[in-house]
Amino acid sequence: MSGPEAAGPAVPLSVALPTWIKVALLSFGGPAGQIGVMHRMLVEERKWVEEERFLHAMSYCMLLPGPEAQQLATYLGWLLHGTRGGLIAGTLFIVPGLVSIFALSVLYAAFRDTTLLEGVFFGLKPAVMAVVLEALLRIGRRTLVGHFRSALAGAAFVAIFFFDVPFPVIIVTAALLGYMVSRGARRDGAGLESPSVSSTSWMPAPSPRFVLRTAVMWLALWFVPIGLLALWLGRGSVLVDEAIFFSKAAVVTFGGAYAVLAYIAQQAVEVYHWLAPGEMLDGLGMAETTPGPLIQVVQFVGYLGAYRHPGVLSPLVAGTLGSLITAWVTFVPCFLFVLVGAPFAEQVRGRRNLQASLAAITAAIVGVVLNLAVWFSLHVLFADVAELRIGPLRVLVPDWGTVDWVAAALAVSAAVAMLRYRIGMVATLAAAAACGLVYHLTF
Repeated sequence: MSGPEAAGPAVPLSVALPTWIKVALLSFGGPAGQIGVMHRMLVEERKWVEEERFLHAMSYCMLLPGPEAQQLATYLGWLLHGTRGGLIAGTLFIVPGLVSIFALSVLYAAFRDTTLLEGVFFGLKPAVMAVVLEALLRIGRRTLVGHFRSALAGAAFVAIFFFDVPFPVIIVTAALLGYMVSRGARRDGAGLESPSVSSTSWMPAPSPRFVLRTAVMWLALWFVPIGLLALWLGRGSVLVDEAIFFSKAAVVTFGGAYAVLAYIAQQAVEVYHWLAPGEMLDGLGMAETTPGPLIQVVQFVGYLGAYRHPGVLSPLVAGTLGSLITAWVTFVPCFLFVLVGAPFAEQVRGRRNLQASLAAITAAIVGVVLNLAVWFSLHVLFADVAELRIGPLRVLVPDWGTVDWVAAALAVSAAVAMLRYRIGMVATLAAAAACGLVYHLTF
């Protein structure tokens, strides 16, 4: 490959493909768990991606709207095998969740019975906490070099967890601090010095023609299906409404899915009447316990909205199309942002000041991922978590009377298995899933 298609280590695509399938099937636990799975498989075990490159890619993807873990998979696939690799990695990452949530949506709309899958996911959720913990330890040890980076990570966690500071504000602040520290000293004694960029990983700048061609192609893939639906079913069709609404949502989801889910729920219930009050929580539970990005909950919304307002179509056909078009307009922009922007992101790896900014962003992201991990853990272990506000301070207070001791036992067992006895992630998750299914069916 050449130009912006230049790849990293010479890993045959046939060898990488099973790994991307494995990553997709194990992508539980939200972005913290998903990033942890990719780091373990690609950096630690197979050593296909250098640590510095992984963190650089993660920093860039955190800046984008949309699901950061899916975009990171796309970026890493692109690094290894160019556009084809990015498409394969990014698409495979969402397939298990797409199939799972579609199947659950069909069952929910028709029967509201998802007992078997709920049992499996009941066991998986607490075990994923161990994966997240291991990932945080591994990434933290390599990222938080020096007091400055550690302070940035701690400040980012406090800002987002206790004061609900918007994610973009944290990232911009970290970037500015990193830039100023880099400019203020020839060598950052605080530990923010930029990692060296090896000549073997250098990548030439993309040509304007390549950028334009790629952007036009993905914009066409994004908007042409919407136009075809409008021509077929009319502008007033629920499918067209869903396509337009979720296209807008796709470009404002900075800081992860939770930043926009409240807005989506309000619009879906009060404006479009696609869902009944409270049903968004059922969909969120599906997305939290199935593989893939949390934002895939929009499939559930798309399915129910079209199923209940099918127009000239049958409810099942309308629901299926609603689920597919919602997923399409949610994830096509992700490929656009990565495949157009990644070549430019690679260019700044050799620029000291910009690299220092990205290093600071990476440190802050450790704090953000810790926030996601703590939030996820609280909601796995406790059925009721209250939010207490004292001025600008926000405190999440779990109700200890609602603690799930079975989930806690599974979480501790998984952590001991992985951290103390070095049992593999797949074996640990499989055992937890089996325990969850047996418990769910028995009790």
